[in-house]
Amino acid sequence: MSTQTWEEAIARDLKGADYGRKLIWQTPEGLSVRPYYRAEDLAKLEFFDVPARSLTHIRNARLPGDWRIREEIDATDPEQANRVALHAIAAGAEEIAFLNVVVKNASDLGLVLANLQEIPTHFQNAGEPLIRLLISRFENRKDSALVSTGWDPLTNPEFAAQAIQRIPPGFVPFTIVGSQFEESGATAVEEVGFTLAAGIDFLAEMQSRDGDVDRAAASIEFSFAIGASYLFQIAKLRAFRILWASAVESFGCRAQIAPVRIHARTSRWNKTIYDPHVNILRGTTEAMSAVLGGADSISVAAFDECYKTPDEASRRLARNTQIILKREALLSHVADPAAGSYCLEFFTDFIAREGWRAMQRIESQGGYRKAEAEGKLAITLQRLLVKREEAVASRRRVFTGTNQYADPSENALHRIEPIRLAGERRGACSYESLRLRSERYAANTGMLPRVLLAEFGDVKMRSARSAFAFSFFACAGFSIVTRLFSNTDEVAATDTDLIVLCSSDPEYLALAKELALKQKSLGRTTPVIVAGNPECTEQLRAAGIADFIHIKSNPIEVLATWQHKLGIEA
Repeated sequence: MSTQTWEEAIARDLKGADYGRKLIWQTPEGLSVRPYYRAEDLAKLEFFDVPARSLTHIRNARLPGDWRIREEIDATDPEQANRVALHAIAAGAEEIAFLNVVVKNASDLGLVLANLQEIPTHFQNAGEPLIRLLISRFENRKDSALVSTGWDPLTNPEFAAQAIQRIPPGFVPFTIVGSQFEESGATAVEEVGFTLAAGIDFLAEMQSRDGDVDRAAASIEFSFAIGASYLFQIAKLRAFRILWASAVESFGCRAQIAPVRIHARTSRWNKTIYDPHVNILRGTTEAMSAVLGGADSISVAAFDECYKTPDEASRRLARNTQIILKREALLSHVADPAAGSYCLEFFTDFIAREGWRAMQRIESQGGYRKAEAEGKLAITLQRLLVKREEAVASRRRVFTGTNQYADPSENALHRIEPIRLAGERRGACSYESLRLRSERYAANTGMLPRVLLAEFGDVKMRSARSAFAFSFFACAGFSIVTRLFSNTDEVAATDTDLIVLCSSDPEYLALAKELALKQKSLGRTTPVIVAGNPECTEQLRAAGIADFIHIKSNPIEVLATWQHKLGIEA
C-alpha cells in the first residue's frame, strides 16, 4: 500500500483525535518519531549509503556479530584479582576488566596476569607507570591476547605520543570515555558528538607531534554507557562507528587498518535500590542494544551494584545475561542485524547527523579540551541532566518499582552499604530518598503514617483515581489502605493519618463538605486530599480540602511536604 493509503487508514482510526499527540513520540534528542517508516524514508539519508568496501569497518567491525563478555573485577590485591578473574573465565567470561587492582611493579603485573595469557584484559585504573610496565612486558611478544587500559590520553598528550611509538601488537593503551556523558545527562546525540570531538582532539594532538596517525587511531578504545531507550541505543553505536570512520579518513588514516573499538557498559544512571531485580531486566535490554549496535565487548553490571558490593550470585546473573543472549538467543550469529530496518537506519542517520553537528560546535569553540576546560560541556550536560531529572520527578520517565508501580511494603535500608550511595547521582535518587526517610521513621518509631484511599461513587473514576493515588503515595513508602465507602460517616470514623478522596469531579464538593462536618462532630482533624484537579478547587479548599494530587503535581514536592506534616523527618 502507498503511504497515502496508510495515512488515510490512520486518520479513520483516530476518529478526529490529534495525530501528533496520539502517535508522534518526541524524544529527548529532538526527533519526532513517527508511528512507522518506509523505504522512501531512507532516500534522503546522509549516512545510509555506505560503500561496500567499508561495510565491515563502518557498519560492524566483526563478522559475524560476536562480542566479548567482559567481567569487571573489583579486587585490589593482585593475587586475589587473578583468582576472581580465573573463576569468572571458567564460568563464561571472555574478557577481564581489572577496575582497582594495585600494580606497583612487574612482579605484581605477573601475579595479576598469571594463566590469563590467552584472555583479553583491561586495566581500568591504569596510569602512566602501568602503561610503561605493560609495554615492557609485551613489546617482545608477536602474538598475544588484546590488552587495554582505561587511561585517558588527553590528560597527557605528550606521554601518549611517546607511548604510541612503542606500542606492541595487541596493546590498546588508551580509552576515550563516552559513558561519562550519558551518565551526566547527555542524550545519544551529545554522547556521540562529545566522544567524537574527544577522539578528534586526540588524533590532532598526535598529528601535531609528528606521530603516526594510523598507529594513534589503533591505540584507542571508546567506551559508552547503554541506557534504556532501546532503539536509540542501538542506533547510537552504529552512528558513532560511521562518524569515526569519516573522522579518521579526514586525518589520512585508513579505517580498514584501524577500525573503531567500542566497549559498552550497562548504564548506572537508571538503576534502582528498590525493586532491584528490575535492574536485571534493564541490564538485559541494554545488553541487547549494545549487541545489536555492534559493541566489541560488553559489561553487564550486577543488579545490586548501586547499593552494595555485588556477591557471586549477582555477578553470575550479570554474566549469564550475556551468555544467554549469545548461546541461547544466538544474537552473535548475525553482523549488524539492524541493517535495512527503516526506523533504525533513520535513527542512525539522525544521530550521526546531529552528533556530527555537535562535534562541529565544539570544534568551532577551539576543540574538545578547550571546551571542557572552559566548562562549556558541563553547562550543556547540566542543562540536559536537569531536564532528565525533571522527567523522572514528574514520572514522565518511568522507573518501574520506584516512581511507578512501587511496592510500599518493600524495605531496602537493611541491604544498603552507605558508601555505595556516596557521591552517586542516579535518576531514582530523589524518590529513593523519600522511601529511605519513611523507612528510617518506621525503624525508629515502629510505625508509619496511614493513608486511607476512600473510594466513592462513579465506578470508573473512583477506580482510576484510587489506582493513581496508590501509586503516588507508594513512591514514598506510606502505609496505604484502599476501601470503598457508601457514606462519609464511615470515613470520618476510620482511624487514619491522611484521607484521600477518590471519586469523580462532580461528587467531590458535596463529599468534602459532608466529611468536614462529620470529622468536626467527632473532634477529628485528619487532613483530607482530593485525587484529581477539579475546577472547583477554591470551593474545595474552603470546605477544608488540604491538597490535590493529579498528573500535573510535582510528586517529590508533594510527598516531601506530607512526610513533614505527618512527622516523617530526614
